[in-house]
Amino acid sequence: MVNKGLKGVVAAETAISHIDGKEGKLIYRGYEIRNLTAAHSFEEVAFLLWFGHLPTVAELDKLNTELVKSRYLTETMKTVMDVLPTNMDFMSVIRTVISAEGTIDYGWKPTISQAITLTAVMPTIIAYWYNKVQGKTCNEPVETLSHVENYLYMLNGSSPLEAQVEALETYMILTLEHGMNASTFSARVTASTESDIVSAITSAIGTMKGPLHGGAPSGVIDLLNAIETVEKTEDVIRKKLMSGEKLMGFGHRVYKTHDPRAIALRKKLIGLSGEDRWLDLAVHVENVAVKLLNELKPGRALYTNVEFYAAAIMKSINLAPELFTPTFTASRVVGWSAHVLEQAEDNTIFRPQSEYVGTMAQM
Repeated sequence: MVNKGLKGVVAAETAISHIDGKEGKLIYRGYEIRNLTAAHSFEEVAFLLWFGHLPTVAELDKLNTELVKSRYLTETMKTVMDVLPTNMDFMSVIRTVISAEGTIDYGWKPTISQAITLTAVMPTIIAYWYNKVQGKTCNEPVETLSHVENYLYMLNGSSPLEAQVEALETYMILTLEHGMNASTFSARVTASTESDIVSAITSAIGTMKGPLHGGAPSGVIDLLNAIETVEKTEDVIRKKLMSGEKLMGFGHRVYKTHDPRAIALRKKLIGLSGEDRWLDLAVHVENVAVKLLNELKPGRALYTNVEFYAAAIMKSINLAPELFTPTFTASRVVGWSAHVLEQAEDNTIFRPQSEYVGTMAQM
């Protein structure tokens, strides 16, 4: 029997995360995601995924010190980006720069320090290239800023609003990890050959680049742009549904009920009500859309997915569309590296079979 795309095939055991599509739950190391986003920072949840437990104050301080120390670009990274053509696509740039770090310092087995280094420098790579293409000089990292706040500062050259930092941090926590998705599987396959963590992360970035996996929520952005104001919401959505258009940002191939990541983002955005008009609009659009879906498409269990609120966040912080997938990558590198570390602890090389369906030559 062939399971195309390995759908439904269990290829590894993991203690990192669990997805319950029927119940709409996402678990990181035993903790429900909504509880983590409500009370913990990006740095704390990253620590949880790498080390298996939430950090003490001392452990968090040590992690923050390592992250801050590793934010700076190496001269090799700058040189590589300075010679790359400016029309190179963003994900290929990230893949190339990370790959260039594959020195003899990175060998088998991978270490948490290596994972921290790659995570810390990823936002700086993104900000440096983004500013370079625009003919601007990227701001140096600020050691007193958190991981997410520093990312926004380097991108835009100014201090972001607290509401924007909170919203983006929540999104990045929610996208740190999501089971054996295509890019995570790619990372684990590469690591299973006892290749280094840089190679594994490079494999994952190449996989994330594909539009079927790491594509930007541009459809939701288009929807919000079409609505623009609270007053136009019902009219725009009703017309789209009546004409048979797909409502972008609703439905998910894994979750058969509410996407827990969307719920966590919605809760955060409601708490930030009045701080940003795009965040407020997204909450209103969801309420109206769910009502109209129940009216016009009864029996269809369509709920918002994480991309819906991700689009609202990207819109609120004026994140350029070309930064959507790179930002996703800047968070998911934590999950990738956690899986690489786990793979190394009990390694067996991945070697699935294929079924030959070609012809046989007649001799």
